[in-house]
Amino acid sequence: MTSEVQTTGEHGDTGDSHCHHHVDNRWWISKYVFSTDHKVIGIQFLFSTLFLMLVGGAFALAIRWQLAFPNTQMPFVNTTFFAETGGQITPEFYTMLFTMHGTVMIFLVIIPILAGAFGNFLIPLMIGAPDMAFPKLNMMSYWFMWPAAFCFGLSLFYEGGPAAGWTSYPILAAIYDAAPGSGFAQTLWLMGITFVGVSSMMGSINYMTTIINMRAPGMTFFRMPLTIWAMFITAILQAFALPVLTAAGLMLIADREFGTCFFVPAGIVVNNAESTVGGGQPLLWQHLFWFYSHPAVYIMLLPAMGMISDMLSCMCRKPVFGYRPMVYSMSAIAGLGFIVWGHHMFISGMNPALGMTFMVATIMIALPSAIKVFNWIGTIWGGHIEFNTVTLNAVAFVSMFIVGGLSGIFMAAVPVDIYIHDTYFIVAHFHYILFGATLFGIFAAIQFWYPKMFGRMMSERLGKLHFVLTFIGMNGTFFPMHMLGIAGMPRRYANPYLHEYLEHLLPLNQFMTYSAILMGAAQFLLLINVFGSLIWGKKAPKNPWNANGLEWQAPSPPPHGNFETQPLVYRGPYEYSSPDHLDKDYWPQTEREVYDPTPTSTV
Repeated sequence: MTSEVQTTGEHGDTGDSHCHHHVDNRWWISKYVFSTDHKVIGIQFLFSTLFLMLVGGAFALAIRWQLAFPNTQMPFVNTTFFAETGGQITPEFYTMLFTMHGTVMIFLVIIPILAGAFGNFLIPLMIGAPDMAFPKLNMMSYWFMWPAAFCFGLSLFYEGGPAAGWTSYPILAAIYDAAPGSGFAQTLWLMGITFVGVSSMMGSINYMTTIINMRAPGMTFFRMPLTIWAMFITAILQAFALPVLTAAGLMLIADREFGTCFFVPAGIVVNNAESTVGGGQPLLWQHLFWFYSHPAVYIMLLPAMGMISDMLSCMCRKPVFGYRPMVYSMSAIAGLGFIVWGHHMFISGMNPALGMTFMVATIMIALPSAIKVFNWIGTIWGGHIEFNTVTLNAVAFVSMFIVGGLSGIFMAAVPVDIYIHDTYFIVAHFHYILFGATLFGIFAAIQFWYPKMFGRMMSERLGKLHFVLTFIGMNGTFFPMHMLGIAGMPRRYANPYLHEYLEHLLPLNQFMTYSAILMGAAQFLLLINVFGSLIWGKKAPKNPWNANGLEWQAPSPPPHGNFETQPLVYRGPYEYSSPDHLDKDYWPQTEREVYDPTPTSTV
């Protein structure tokens, strides 16, 4: 079918239509290192976060080793690391391990790979823009991540490392003498959090401005793919929540270094040091921290939700079931996410009436979440499903999200949470949501958009093997944690078996550790697939998945400026198997039929 879009675009209403005549004379370093091209920045985020995922995973395996084989030498660890203990992990080092595992995986992996890598790469392509609104700010958002990684990494080399947990609660985090891990390493950790916050703020400003102002002609809000809606809502969350955490981090640094008392109560004596002055509130930090960190759960989850919706629709050859309810439910999840932070603090002594309010608001999040689950199932139901790696990972995302969501309802109830708070039931829940669901979404997205990023296809055989091993290892690692939590096993104990009532849980922990080793080993298959396919991957056509989105109308990989002509949008992105278009089972947003109306102006 001959499309009229190119004809219209070449003589039409934009100055970007001539970008295919543009000669790219940038230096190599400005093309690939300090690049302002959103695609290169997205790929930089992708490669950086895949490397950092290995670092965070190594911390996780060290934690699992200690819980399965306490007080034994770790394999591959020379005794010079723990010469005094013969290669055994010390309790102080264990505390640093789970602090840094949570820090790296949340702040340097999940958020940057979703909002940073895929947000950067996809937003201009999917809305028909040549680049981000602020390219230099976009570049800085990537490079501000490295001072954060440097501060986190440097903190490991100070005595004890940062050891107040990834939540960094006072008094441990506020007073130097509180614990072996409360020294200068904790200040470095807080500086790293500040850099992460600045990086994310730069990205969120860019994403909102780009989506609002730079959509192609005809790309109204309700013609945007759900991936773009998810990135837009995520950017709004970041813009409103991050300043709170950044301010709180600066206040905590001031308490530590300048003697202020935002979070340090008067008269407290720690480790026989002099009593403190002032009248701060340790609980204030918890309120400020969770006011950001609960929306952060959705900052990590919403982009994956949007991308999974797009991928399921394409792989099932069906329109997304309930497009507008999906948009409204994502918005509701984001809005409710701001008023439920107190459910992390049910055992802090809050007023029972306030606890009831947080409980009801938390349970209400299950409603828009359930809408999304039923809409995904409705999209799959009756579809012409393509059985490939993208589909497997996308369906795994939905499955893991259901498990994590159901366990979340348990913890929303105050009486239940009082019992299971700070047990392994909590660890199981958030790993199903933030690791199980989110990472399967990431794996699907890498496989799906890899051809557009690099112009080559990834290996299906390696992708399916990676999926199977990861799925088995993930569930073998995290599902038994529900049982550990119900049995009363607490988090953050280096050797819980010192308590007799936990001794019988050792075999289960060993099984979980073997599963974690399997899951960790499987990720090398992903790395082989990602980097190997750059060399031996089959050359990708422009639209290998027969998808409708604007990104598939650009060359693979897209040039500087993205599109050869300004795309014009005539319909939404989910016209699969349309009865109005019988030539083929997809109908790209840029294809105009004779009887179609002229595209409306951008709203």
